Amino acid sequence: MRAARRRRGRGALLALIAVYSLFPIYFITVQSLKTPEEDVFGHPLWVSRPTFENYTELFEEGGGRVRGYVIVPRVPFLVWLINSTVVFTASIALTLLAGVPAAYALGRLQPPGWRLWRRLLFATYVIPHTILFIPLYQVIIALGLDDNHSALVLIYTTMALPFCVWLLSAYYRNLPREIEESALVEGASHLTAFLRVVLPMSRNVLVAAGLFTLGTVGNDFMLASIFLLDPEKQTVAAGLGVMDVSLEELLAVAGVNLAAIPIVLACAVFARGYVRGLTAAMVEGA
Repeated sequence: MRAARRRRGRGALLALIAVYSLFPIYFITVQSLKTPEEDVFGHPLWVSRPTFENYTELFEEGGGRVRGYVIVPRVPFLVWLINSTVVFTASIALTLLAGVPAAYALGRLQPPGWRLWRRLLFATYVIPHTILFIPLYQVIIALGLDDNHSALVLIYTTMALPFCVWLLSAYYRNLPREIEESALVEGASHLTAFLRVVLPMSRNVLVAAGLFTLGTVGNDFMLASIFLLDPEKQTVAAGLGVMDVSLEELLAVAGVNLAAIPIVLACAVFARGYVRGLTAAMVEGA
């Protein structure tokens, strides 16, 4: 009897958490399907006549849209999507390319002071990024990368790299050495053993590191709006952030929904690998 009550209590708690988590998504989706008239005079929690006009307007080119007595220029949403895809993909690739060798050296070779290095990596991750805005801007100006996607890629990589190295090194540290030794006995070099044996085995941890990087860069508005001033170079987050919400609220909401779809799909597809990767890294001695 007591066990049944506990199960019901846990079920009710999980249901409340699910409603709390999904309600913002539901509300944004409902708002994106409304016309301006229904947004003003209709019910805030549902839509009586859904329309995809807000979504189609995001991809229309040229001219402007009439909002009351104001003509609002169209936004280059498709360009923003392409920019976001390029920046996010490059950031994830560069983070993994730099993080995997560093994590392998730190966790597998264990140089002197490797424990201290891992603690320092984690400490740098928890430093607030806002205190780095001015130094980062000075470095970017000195490199001549202002208003350039490369600047954002370098900054995002710098933000995500410490945690990814910390996570991957935890996995590589206690990976059985017999795995590599068996490959070496068969005549493989250390590089071949790493590329063909160790790296495929760590795919779940790589997925976890990649999704973490995607979550870090996908939610950024501040850095993108600071370092990308040209509207044609901005990412979706920065572009939607500068829209006049008083005139384009429904359009901005539709853009948020569309921008979230790729991230949600990536998390859904790789959710199992993400959980397994985090679990493996923690179990292996984080």
